[in-house]
Formats: sequence, C-alpha cells, structure tokens
Amino acid sequence: MTTPQTPQTLPDGRPVPLLTGPERPTLESWLDFHRATLELKCRGLDDAQVRQPSAEPSSLTLLGLVQHLAEVERNWFQRVVAGLDVPPVFEEETGYALVPVRGLEEALDVWRREIARGRELLAGRALEDTGRIADGPMAGVEVSVRWVLVHLIEEYARHNGHADILRERIDGATGA
Repeated sequence: MTTPQTPQTLPDGRPVPLLTGPERPTLESWLDFHRATLELKCRGLDDAQVRQPSAEPSSLTLLGLVQHLAEVERNWFQRVVAGLDVPPVFEEETGYALVPVRGLEEALDVWRREIARGRELLAGRALEDTGRIADGPMAGVEVSVRWVLVHLIEEYARHNGHADILRERIDGATGA
C-alpha cells in the first residue's frame, strides 16, 4: 500500500514543513514555513497599509515586524552562533522603529539578506555546536544551534500570530 505524498508547497506558495525525517531538516523546514508565513501576511499590501498599527495603545505594525525579524535573524545567527560583532540592521536594536523613507520592499530585501547570511553561517555547523548570547540579561550564556533554531521557530510563530491580527485589521484577510 502506498501512502499519499505530502505536497511540497501549500496553495498559497508556502513550503510544507517536513512531517518525517531527520531533526535538522525538520527544524529548518519549520523555520522556513514561518518565514514564508510572515512574507505571506505582507503580500499585496502597500507601504501605508504595513504602517497601520494594530490597536491603541500598541504601535506594532507589519513593517515593524519585518524589521524586527531581520534584527532577530542577525542577532541569533551572526552574533550568537557565529560570534560576530555586527551592528544592528536598522537604527535601533529592536527594528520596530519606522522611518518615512523605508518601505516594505526595502525592509523585505534586508530581511531576506539576513536570512541568507544566517543560512551561510549555519552551513557545516552541527545541532550540538554552540554559541554565546551576546547581550541582554542572559549575556554570555552558551546555547546550541538546536536551541537557536527552536527559539527562532517560536519567535516567528509568536510574531506570525501578531501578523494575523494586523493583517485582519488592515483588510480583513484571515488565515494561517
């Protein structure tokens, strides 16, 4: 008896995370799924729409989330895993601050470059390899590549929940 093949992509174009197989590709596939989900939440919106905050008193926006996740990618892969001393991607460390001249396409391009750089730095590293948290309340704590991947999946999943709410507020679009 043959089992049906899982589709490689969902109808909206996002990759389907691996359902079976080795740990590393499974973790990476879940991270790629969540990255694609963030991009999906921004699809079809203009610069004014991605600047709309969720609800008072929050100033959270889709553009701010994209910028924040570019900072997250840089922090965990360049600073923590690779031990590089690199500045923030944007004007301040969180990435949430919006500037009038930066639009969605520029922020997405920066975010994609940070993802690509992270992939380069992960290549050849084992899940058990370690890096050190660069700053904050846990500065100096050693973490494994496995921990970083799991943490980024969690970080994206949490922020994609925010993105769901933001997108629904902007134009009523719902869905995962």
